[in-house]
Amino acid sequence: MAKPRPFIPIGIAVLTVSDTRSLAEDKSGQTLADRIIEAGHVLAARDIVTDDIEAIREKVLGWSQDDAIDVIITTGGTGFTGRDVTPDALEPIFEKRMDGFSEVFHRISYDKIGTSTIQSRATGGVVNATFVFVLPGSPGACRDAWDGILKAQLDYRHMPCNFVEIMPRLDEHLRRGGK
Repeated sequence: MAKPRPFIPIGIAVLTVSDTRSLAEDKSGQTLADRIIEAGHVLAARDIVTDDIEAIREKVLGWSQDDAIDVIITTGGTGFTGRDVTPDALEPIFEKRMDGFSEVFHRISYDKIGTSTIQSRATGGVVNATFVFVLPGSPGACRDAWDGILKAQLDYRHMPCNFVEIMPRLDEHLRRGGK
């Protein structure tokens, strides 16, 4: 019988993308922060930026260079209106896209809100060996993504596999001189 794995806390940053919210009014970011801490992880950073491609990209790139941050979760800006630019800001800097995250998120979301899930461009990828998850700006969507996907995948004990166990290998291409 295999020995049980220990829980390994990781550093997670939460970025809310909004032109209208402050930290005090940020229910989606707070939902994520509460769940991160409740799960035993470290809330390594939390901030709000406006719906601006350069501001979003700059914050995520900066955090992706911080050794204390293993994962970045954004909330907001995934819809289709003119100000919804989070996927547009981040997908071009993904070293690897995580199509499965979007697919599973939409599957979970469909069970809750039906076909309205198609109005979200939730996505995920890797930036500078840091996992980045791009979520809609509603507390319900953040709960669905955390409870249905991220809580398990960010737990080293989750079997048969999880993101934590591959984190040390995310930057293999950098050591080989690829980037």
